[in-house]
Amino acid sequence: MTKSQKMIYISLLAAQAVVLSLIERMIPFPFAFAPGAKLGIGNLITIIAIFTLPLKDSFTVVWMRLLVTTLLGGTFSTFLYSCVGAFLSYLGMLLVKLLGPKRVSIIGISAAGGILHNVGQLLVASVIARSWTVLLYLPVLSFMGILAGIANGILANYMMAHINTLKLFRQTHEKETLCQKAE
Repeated sequence: MTKSQKMIYISLLAAQAVVLSLIERMIPFPFAFAPGAKLGIGNLITIIAIFTLPLKDSFTVVWMRLLVTTLLGGTFSTFLYSCVGAFLSYLGMLLVKLLGPKRVSIIGISAAGGILHNVGQLLVASVIARSWTVLLYLPVLSFMGILAGIANGILANYMMAHINTLKLFRQTHEKETLCQKAE
């Protein structure tokens, strides 16, 4: 794979994540009993990036999604909530992925990311509100985060098994990772 192909792939993933995030923003909250809960469909692309790109490049996809989505209609506060949630989720998924495929599947990694995204957002809310009682909402959002994470994980798993471009990038990423470990 050439450097140009890789840059195009990163750009396409970031653009897809932005589009999915903007579409999700237009959907009314589907969970009346859990205000603020979302499906997190933009995180589907983060999972795909984690499994098909090196660390630096997958981080670029996440950062570009946050920046462009905010520029296309967000505010500083939505950026703050999204940024902390996205990066805590991203780091958590990377750490859980280190356990290996024999211990945790893509679905489990995605579910962990769903929970951590909500933890990050509630931490920001508690700092802004200057009260830790905001964290009492964590069990409700965690449940929703697990469900959304499982759905995103199933979809990512399916896509990586059936879309040839994703298979190619995943195989290339796995080979590069093995070569780095061998050195």
